Amino acid sequence: MTTHEMAPDSAVIEHKAVGEESLAPQEARIMDPWSYLFAWLGGCVSIGTFTVGSGLVGTLNLLQTFVAITIGCTVIGVALMINGQAGHKYGIPFMVQARSSFGFTGTRIPALVRSVPAIVWFGFQSWIGAGALNLVSETMFGYSNIWAFFIGFQLLQIGLSVLGFHGIKWLENIGAVFIIGSLIYMFFSVINRYGAEISANLINAEGTWGAPFWGGTMLFLGVYSTMMLNVSDYSRELQHRVGRMRQVVIYANSILPATLFMGLIGLMVSSATGEVDPIKVFSSAVDNKVLLVVTLLFIAFAQVTTNILNNVVPPAYALMDVFKINFKTSAVIVGLLAFVTFPWELVKDESAAGLSLFIRTYSAFLGPIFAILVVDYFVLRKQQLNLEKLYDPEGPYKGVNMAAVIAMGVGIVFALIFSGISWYASLLPSGILYYLLMQHLPSAQRFREN
Repeated sequence: MTTHEMAPDSAVIEHKAVGEESLAPQEARIMDPWSYLFAWLGGCVSIGTFTVGSGLVGTLNLLQTFVAITIGCTVIGVALMINGQAGHKYGIPFMVQARSSFGFTGTRIPALVRSVPAIVWFGFQSWIGAGALNLVSETMFGYSNIWAFFIGFQLLQIGLSVLGFHGIKWLENIGAVFIIGSLIYMFFSVINRYGAEISANLINAEGTWGAPFWGGTMLFLGVYSTMMLNVSDYSRELQHRVGRMRQVVIYANSILPATLFMGLIGLMVSSATGEVDPIKVFSSAVDNKVLLVVTLLFIAFAQVTTNILNNVVPPAYALMDVFKINFKTSAVIVGLLAFVTFPWELVKDESAAGLSLFIRTYSAFLGPIFAILVVDYFVLRKQQLNLEKLYDPEGPYKGVNMAAVIAMGVGIVFALIFSGISWYASLLPSGILYYLLMQHLPSAQRFREN
């Protein structure tokens, strides 16, 4: 097979062993459209979305939050489809895709930017899941030890992570139906319990359609802005026959329901109770002990599906590329690093605003990289990549491409200046400057070779 030819789906079989992940071009496509949709659905039930919704209390009303989530998820779906094309067509992961724009050594910059939020979210969501399991144990058996559950829960996720995409596929497929059913139940339970408070505080509230509204769309988008960067890690597993429009439909129909339910639940409950800890919220919203246990188990399970897909694979691939170690070792290292993110501090009430600031800050770094990748693939290279050169460390992509580094730096400055809409603000400056530098910066000329 040449550098530009892809095998048709009929010629592709599942010959990749469990846990055998590689940075080489992916020929075995193990995700059909439904498996891919279920994977994204299970991977997008983020407690971070709940926290973002809680942080909008007093800023947006219920309708404005609904519209903000819808806009944010629409942008996400289109962006995922666009940046996932290189991975889908050529079977390459994000770390390889970035070599043509940042260089072999330069890819460590976007790798670090992508990995830090992933590891922080990994720790944060693991603590939430452990808290849910601890409350189940306390409710049923009278035993409470959050640290024991946190360590055990983290070890469980590390064990599942080393199974690779085969493990992710069955885990997400099984969990998707349970997750959606649980979200629907929790949504209507919250409305029944706090209907009067929701009506007074959210439905009849004036809110705003101004800058805070667009900042709200950015926050919901920001939760997934990390995935927009490394979407090729996932799209390389999707069958070739799935076209671009169908990909947008898959992304939108997986991300939007989970984000709407989690964001609106966070907004409604926090406006009614003032509580932002999701474990306390759900334990107070559910009266029936059996339903409480089921709800808490859902919270724990949702953290597993989200962490393994979104917060293990990207930094694990980065470690594989930088340190030349295998996937299983990388996944274990990522899981251990999540222990030192101090997630018990992030779940405190006073940390909700800090978490929103964290999202806006790392989005300021992710937006420029996204713009550079898109301009590089679609504008400069016309969707044609030379795989031999992408895997040749001594070829034209050797070292660091300063055009990408400079464009990224300028984009970050714009994003920080307009911090409320950091991701949006960084796109045009980074994309345009990268294009111009690739045309005129002498050191960037060898990176234009295709």
